[in-house]
Order: sequence, then structure tokens, then C-alpha cells
Amino acid sequence: MASEEVLLVVNKVKHKKSDGALYVMGERMAWMMDSKNTFTLSFLYADIKVQKISPDTKEKVQLQIVMHDGSACTFHFNNARSRKAQQDDRDSVKELLQTLLPKHRIKMNSELEEKNRQLQEDPELFQLYKDLVVSQVITADEFWSSRTSKESQSQSKDKSQQEVGVSAAFLSEVKPQSDGCNGLRYNLTADIIESIFRTYPAVKQKHKECVPGKLSESEFWTKFFQSHYFHRDRINFSSKDVFGECAKMDEEEIQIAVQTPSDNSLVDLTQFTDSTLDEGYGTSRDEKSTGNVANISMIRRFNHHSTMVLNACDAAQVNRVSSSQNGTTATTDPSQPPPTKKAKVKEKITYEDLNEESNNNQGTSFKLSKMDCYLHGPVPIQASKYTTTEEMIQAAANTTRDIQNWNVDLTQALKSSDAIGILSDLSPGGALMQSTNSQLQDIVPEDVRTELKQLYNALCELLRHFWCCFPATSKALEEKVVQMRTNLERFQMTKLNAFKSKLTDYHYGTNLTLHLEEMLDAAFKKFNNWKTKKAGKKC
Repeated sequence: MASEEVLLVVNKVKHKKSDGALYVMGERMAWMMDSKNTFTLSFLYADIKVQKISPDTKEKVQLQIVMHDGSACTFHFNNARSRKAQQDDRDSVKELLQTLLPKHRIKMNSELEEKNRQLQEDPELFQLYKDLVVSQVITADEFWSSRTSKESQSQSKDKSQQEVGVSAAFLSEVKPQSDGCNGLRYNLTADIIESIFRTYPAVKQKHKECVPGKLSESEFWTKFFQSHYFHRDRINFSSKDVFGECAKMDEEEIQIAVQTPSDNSLVDLTQFTDSTLDEGYGTSRDEKSTGNVANISMIRRFNHHSTMVLNACDAAQVNRVSSSQNGTTATTDPSQPPPTKKAKVKEKITYEDLNEESNNNQGTSFKLSKMDCYLHGPVPIQASKYTTTEEMIQAAANTTRDIQNWNVDLTQALKSSDAIGILSDLSPGGALMQSTNSQLQDIVPEDVRTELKQLYNALCELLRHFWCCFPATSKALEEKVVQMRTNLERFQMTKLNAFKSKLTDYHYGTNLTLHLEEMLDAAFKKFNNWKTKKAGKKC
């Protein structure tokens, strides 16, 4: 314990009715029973998923940590001085964990998630993984190498590089919940915080300035939701408001957006009335707006919010385009005037498929060598001979007469006794089929057949890696050949020989592992020949 940095020690902390002390250190948190000198419980911050605290209305002051594997551990703060002291001890641990957990939180790799998904969806692959990797026949890297095709690898790579856009309604997903003491609690996820930072760079800058030097993470977001900056109808700001500068920057951005001409002539950020049709249609042009300051302020904020969301998405798209074009970005010419409203409307309602000019230019003319065949369809080259009705009736009468006058003649057929004897000899177990194994499915139990199938799958997987190394044209392939030979020997010793010893208790007349041994012998023979040729080249 002397080698670790102890950040906080809280005494009088119970765990399952046992008194002890809770230690918060640089890499982990631990709990020690009063009667012991070693930690009874120890949790790495990387293994902790989330922490939970008991509501103030509950009799016990508790803190619970939930692990990534679903397990949980609860600590009861039992300071004898007062309940306020218990809450202070609990809050001190909670605040420190809020700072430490994000630094040590493990984010699962997308490739690892894909492998877990494959193992869950494919039971045979999962069994193969247990037979080879869990039993330490091969390593996990060797198992997953060349498991997936190049196409699936490129698809997973594209998915991992795809950036999630910003939802226009991400702020509405932040739904406050009552904590039971006339207060509200906001549950912020990492995705919502990232969306706030991407949409409002001023808030991200303020976060860098204040956290963790001036404010903690929870205090910063508490002030954010309490600030007038987050309110629907913000008009006046206090000089003590942390986000007053952010609001001023928003107003400047709104003014710039209003003064900058938009590429879309159908968008007018200065308009605060609903006009779905053309300007002045059905109303007087001199009609004045209601002048409601709160409504105008809210509409301006909606426009600004939508503009910032679009700017965040456009910025990500520009970054992807610039990286794909080796640092060169395609920019629009600012000297070109934006399209007029009529041109914009025409662009929306015009379809190239319905354009007459484009239809006239498409296609090539028919070049028919024989116009009659195209107009009338296929015609016979020469006259066919048709059968008359009388001929058909006569043919049917002749067939009926032949059937009635037919007599059975079996002089060339076998006798019934000879036929039965031949069938007996050709049946499994007969004189001509003494070595048949067709009855093994009735003799071998189901668990033995299942284990034999698993051995086949595991050996085929190992042999696939082995035979893919030939021809060994590189140093890496040569090392892999030697490693796979070692893996095959390990498989033969740990898996195949154990299965053979198990089969001796059943006393089968047939060697069930004969084919497995032949495949291994072929691989060993190939390895020995390759090694001999390699040694001959060196000499």
C-alpha cells in the first residue's frame, strides 16, 4: 500500500454488516476490514462501469459501484457523529470517483465487439474458440487471422470510421428526473456531451477553462442547466453567470448568419412569421408582426440551433472529403451568386427522366434485316405434316389391342431364392460387405459423436492455417509453419490422444480417429519434406 498513492481514506464504512475503511487510490479503490491488515475488496477503475448513490429519503447513506460484468458492491457510510457527516463522507468519495472514472474507463474496440458478436451468433465458432484458444492450443491472434474475408474486414473498417451525426433534438433527450427533495437530476451520456460540444464550441471552450481546475465535472453541468443560457427565453444575463460569454458569442454568430447571404434562396433567417406560400399572398404586405420579444427570441434560438447542428455535420463532412483527397478540399467559388428562388424551385420539381429533350436524345434506331418476321412473328420455313383425326384414332386402337394381347415372359429373370441371397450378400454385414460402418450411428453414443465432430472442426481449422503457409516464400510464413507444427503436436497430445483413451472403454471394432490421424500424418510428412528441402538448399 505504501507504493500506491492514497487520495482519500474514509473510516466507518460498512460492507455486508462488517466495519471497515474505504480507500480511494490512484488506480483503484479498496475496502479493508478493521480486523485485517490487507484489502478485503479491491476494484480497478477500469473495471467500474458506473456508480450509484442512495436517495436522501432513504434511511441508510450508501454508495454502490456497478462493474462491467454486471456485478455490484454496496458500501454503507456509518459515521457516528451525524447523518450530515455520513452524507459528506459519501459525497467526497462520489466526487472523487467522478473525476477518476472517466480517466480509466475502457472503451471496447469495434473489432472486439465484432468478434464477440460472431461468437454469440455462431455456436460452432464459439465451441471451436474454446477448443483451440481457451485450451491454449493456439493464441487468439492466430485463431482470428484469416477468419474473415477481405470484404468483411473492409466493411468493418468503414463502419469503425463512420462518424455519427448530430441529432437536431439531442437537447430534448436530456430529461430531468426528480430526486425526491425538490430537486432535478440530469442524466448525461457521453454521446449527449459530445453533441453539445460539437454544436456549441463556446461551451466546449468553457469546459476546458473550468474543468477540473475551477469546477468539477458535475458542478460544471449543474451550472450549465441552472444558467439562463439553457433557458428557452433568455434575455438578460447576470455578470456572475459562467455562460454569459457563451450567450454573447451566440448572438454574434446569429448576426453573422443573418448578414451572410445563404446559398438557399428559400431560407430567410430574418423572417419570424409563418408564410408557406409566396410573400404577401392572402395578406397585406404592410401588416406588422406581433412584436412578441419572447417569441422572436425563441425563433432566433431555434434558427441558431439548427444552423449550428448543420455546421457541425458539414465540418465533419469537409474533414472526410479533405482526407480522402490527400489534403485538397473542393471549395465553392464565392464570386458565384446564389441561385434565384425560381431556379431553386425548378431544381426541386424537375426530373431528368421526364425531360423531353433528354428523351429525344436517348436510344438508337432499330435496324431490322427482315421486317416481316418482326411484324408477323416466327413462321415455319417449310410446311409441316399434320396428323389427321382418323390416323390418331387408329393409332390408339392399335395400342389398346397390343396391351390386351401381351403375355408375361420371365424366362430370363432370376429365381426368387437367388434374388434374396444376392440381396443378403450386398446388405451391410453380409458376405460382400463385412467391413461396413453404417451401423456405427446406432452404436456410438450421441456425446461421443458430438465430441468427434468438434475434434474434426478444430483439426480442420489448424490444418487450414498450416496448409495456407505453403509455399513458404517469406520469413513470416516460415515462422508460422514451425509454430503451426507445434500447435498440431499439442493438439494431438492434449485432445486427440485423450479422446482415443476415452474410446478404449467402449471397445469399438473400428478406429474412429483413423482419418484424423491420417490428416495429421500428411501434415507432418509435408513439414518434414519442407524442412529437408530447406536444409538441402543451405548446404
